[in-house]
Amino acid sequence: MNSSGYSPKNLSIEELKNRGINTINPHSWEAVTIPGTPAGWDLLWKNFGKLEFKSIFQPAIKYAAEGYPVSSTVAYYWNKANQTYKKKLKGEVFKYWFETFGKEAPKPGEVVKLPYHAKTLELIAESNSQEFYKGILAEKMVEFSKKSGGYFDYSDFEKFKNELIKPISVKYKDYDIWELPPNVQGIITLMALNILKNRDYTNEYELYHNSIEALKLAFIDGKEYITDISKMKNRVEDMLSEEYAKERAKLIIDKAIEPQPGRIPSSNTVYLATADKWGNMVSFIQSNYMGFGSGIVVPETGIALQNRGHSFSLDKNHINFLEPLKKPYHTIIPGFITKDNKPIGPFGVMGGFMQPQGHLQVLINLIEKNLNPQAALDAPRWQWIEKKTILIEKDFPTHIAEKLERMGHEIKVSLSSGPFGRGQIIIKNNDIYVGGTEKRADGYIAIY
Repeated sequence: MNSSGYSPKNLSIEELKNRGINTINPHSWEAVTIPGTPAGWDLLWKNFGKLEFKSIFQPAIKYAAEGYPVSSTVAYYWNKANQTYKKKLKGEVFKYWFETFGKEAPKPGEVVKLPYHAKTLELIAESNSQEFYKGILAEKMVEFSKKSGGYFDYSDFEKFKNELIKPISVKYKDYDIWELPPNVQGIITLMALNILKNRDYTNEYELYHNSIEALKLAFIDGKEYITDISKMKNRVEDMLSEEYAKERAKLIIDKAIEPQPGRIPSSNTVYLATADKWGNMVSFIQSNYMGFGSGIVVPETGIALQNRGHSFSLDKNHINFLEPLKKPYHTIIPGFITKDNKPIGPFGVMGGFMQPQGHLQVLINLIEKNLNPQAALDAPRWQWIEKKTILIEKDFPTHIAEKLERMGHEIKVSLSSGPFGRGQIIIKNNDIYVGGTEKRADGYIAIY
């Protein structure tokens, strides 16, 4: 399921020009698309749910109303957002963020209550999400938008639909790796795997080098070609073709390259994985993009609007240029592994543009290095930034970093693990589940 939202019908390049706006500020109405998450909850429940819809919300409603202790990683990023927003969020439209989330960020262990969230969740729970799209919540969002210079129209919510879609996959070694198709960036991981399987390696240095170069080539293509799938000029099957992967693989040499898009043949986020005793498994991710999103909170609802529209281009020659009712390039990607048509398990790594890079590295750790799920997540990560620049974690093996530097990679060390994403894995081994949880986050493995 892809439940990402589209741009409001009143938002266009022409409208921005009329308003004298020539860039999409991440903290603005211009960056806000129609929220899709509540519709996604309802769709999943209708197709796979067993419990009463409103009962699913009760723990979240209780935490929001009665309070919950803030974990250390959440407290860190909450404080970081708070400090940033104090400097950047100016004007009446942003005051409700501070009214909702506080003028000061909570400390680790501090109990936080979110009464507006509790009321909104109750409305969603009682109406199977309909209040969010055709009821009082939709009315409040549209009213606030019109009052404060936004672009929402009631019809944007009323006509919103999502659907179950066919995922895309490639075979890597004996495994089928599954991702969602565009407008999300899962295809980047698959293209990188396609390229990588055309490259042999005899040692760990070559495996790292080939992985980085394959990812760079796939990522530069993704940024060039991914947009709303109904607007794409290239076919997904052509981007994932074995022939194209072989041509891209030929560009990898024993030195780091600066990638260029190929010519395709014509023709802050939460990830969770769950499984049950019947063999059902779910790979699930949802996000409001940058920290708390746009910084715009609808008064007395707790609804913090995301800023996914920031990834739109205002260049009409770019495939991802802004149009009304168009889905932008999305970073959120849940992953899944199968083998011989049997499920192996869900995996995912959140973290914006780190996500396909995290997916690739976790898969290499699982398949090439034969690591267990926890070790696959714990392993030090790298992130391609641009051109030949690679950011590495501070515990990344020094001898490999030095070798990569001699191969032309420009290595930079990050003192924070924040840029490298946070993931979870569940692997099914016959009738046994094996779980891994992220050391870089507050996640944990829960068994009921």
